[in-house]
Amino acid sequence: MTTASPSSSPQSAREALAVRLQHLCKDAGLTGKELSARCGWHPAKTTRIQKGDVLPTDADIRTWCAACGADDQADDLIATARAVDSMYLEWRRLHGTGMRKVQQDFNTLHERTRLCRVYVSNVPPGFFQTPGFATALMQQITAFQGTPNDIAEAVAARVARSRFLYEGGHRYVMITEESVLRYRTADPGIMAGQLRHLLAVMPLASVSLGIIPFTAQRTVWPLEAFYVHDDTMAVVETLTAEIRVTQPREIADYTKAFAGLAAMAVYGDAARTLIRAAIDALE
Repeated sequence: MTTASPSSSPQSAREALAVRLQHLCKDAGLTGKELSARCGWHPAKTTRIQKGDVLPTDADIRTWCAACGADDQADDLIATARAVDSMYLEWRRLHGTGMRKVQQDFNTLHERTRLCRVYVSNVPPGFFQTPGFATALMQQITAFQGTPNDIAEAVAARVARSRFLYEGGHRYVMITEESVLRYRTADPGIMAGQLRHLLAVMPLASVSLGIIPFTAQRTVWPLEAFYVHDDTMAVVETLTAEIRVTQPREIADYTKAFAGLAAMAVYGDAARTLIRAAIDALE
């Protein structure tokens, strides 16, 4: 990922926060010295914050916003600051002792999530995966990352997540690209089993499954996989890292993108037709 993205690393996220604070200062027509006087602190502190050298505290942000007449932006900026050091988690570090613990941590997150909106453009999400498919996928990931092999334990933890489909209080709304049905992520027999499993879970009351056909007119371009947990967190999965987004402004963007993607998808019998066509292509 490039450092230009506010979500690419803690440092770039800190710099993006600093830029937003700088803009508040400029919009208020204040110099750094004038802002410092209004905030009641040394100008050197203002400079360090504006350069992204230090992360401002909640109190610092509220004071800064008040000095700029922008109290309405304080909560969003505070959420941004709190997320900086925990938002970007490199997979190799997370999988440093194997994949089992990460899968268990995801189970804990899903346990407290009431509504999970999921968009995938690569593979079915873990809670929809069969043991065979999860094994094939994790074998590829472990080999690519060169991390410890605890695949059997990790698969068991991942497959255990599917219990939330059958327990009350959880709802999963998934949008996937038709290409996901066609990718040969595992051998044909395992892929066919995975696709049949999607057909099996579609009737569940806790599940809504939509598929964006190849032929759909795009209003939202294909994106990286993301999971919106209630309206409190969006988990974005890239090749190298998991990014946890908690800023209200960014979460709103992900929910907006999800709504656009959902509008392009087909459901029910039309979705089943696409899945069955993918199975037929394997056979």
